[in-house]
Amino acid sequence: MVKDLNLGIDYNGNKGFRLLSIYERLNKGEAIEKAQLADFFGVTQKTIQRDIDDLRAYLAEIHMTENEVAIKYDKTRNVYYLVRFEREWLTNEEVMALCKILLESRAFCKEELNGLISKLLTQVVPNDRKKIENMIRNELHHYVPLQHKKHLFSILWELSQFITNNEIIQFDYTRQDGITKERLVKPVAVLFSEYYFYLIAFMADGSKDFPTTFRIDRITDLKGIKQHFNIPYKDKFNDGEFRKRVQFMYSGELMKIQFKFWGHSLEAVLDRLPTAKIIAEDGEKKIIEAEVFGMGIKMWLLSQSDNLEVIKPQSFREEIMLNIKKMYEIYGCEY
Repeated sequence: MVKDLNLGIDYNGNKGFRLLSIYERLNKGEAIEKAQLADFFGVTQKTIQRDIDDLRAYLAEIHMTENEVAIKYDKTRNVYYLVRFEREWLTNEEVMALCKILLESRAFCKEELNGLISKLLTQVVPNDRKKIENMIRNELHHYVPLQHKKHLFSILWELSQFITNNEIIQFDYTRQDGITKERLVKPVAVLFSEYYFYLIAFMADGSKDFPTTFRIDRITDLKGIKQHFNIPYKDKFNDGEFRKRVQFMYSGELMKIQFKFWGHSLEAVLDRLPTAKIIAEDGEKKIIEAEVFGMGIKMWLLSQSDNLEVIKPQSFREEIMLNIKKMYEIYGCEY
């Protein structure tokens, strides 16, 4: 017989309580036996069987098909258990991989990260949950959030709503130099790159033909102005194509670059520049062409200056060569 120890309520015969208790056990990954449950609740095994049948009917009603979730019977162990299929139930391996990605990204403050990981772990049955907790415990303990330490869930959702509704927004934006300015923009996408979330938007006054990037943690006083904008379908912003062409989220005009590459890891170059393709070979050197947005590509080219030579555009070639020369002079090397 089951009683609430605080209120002294006798739950014997309370079908609603039994159903909730049985479903909770199943949902936690437990295998249940009719005889044990009957003894626990002080009812017959036929009553427990009717409870299980009612739960099966409920699951069939809300999930429409057994291909999603079902209560199964194991004849060898004489127990019932809940089966969730991959369409809606993450595997242990998937949960561990997602936890690792979240920890490595450093995208969220400690509070938001802990909440996400806790919810992911609830997807794992209790016996395996401890294993995954042990796998990530050290990384979680030593997790260092980014310096801004801001909560981002709310603003990410708010911006996504404005993007969906094609609504012009206004906000204050604090630049890296500490100067804050008011911005009025047409938001088109939210992207994540190199630790930060970014808003991709076009200036509302049409002063730039290319999109501008804003670090979302630097946005304050965000609001919609109840004015909507239309973009013809053929001109719709494609965030996937933009991501292929932008480096370090420095936006700017679309351009084509060419360079010779002779480093060890050609694969790393092609991964860094998704639009890159090998158009020719010069001995052991590969001539690579890529389509990119903005000035961020200069930073990458400089970081690889020992392994490549810029061919086009000419302005890039001259600037890269000048920066390399300065670098050698600073460190006392011959050029």
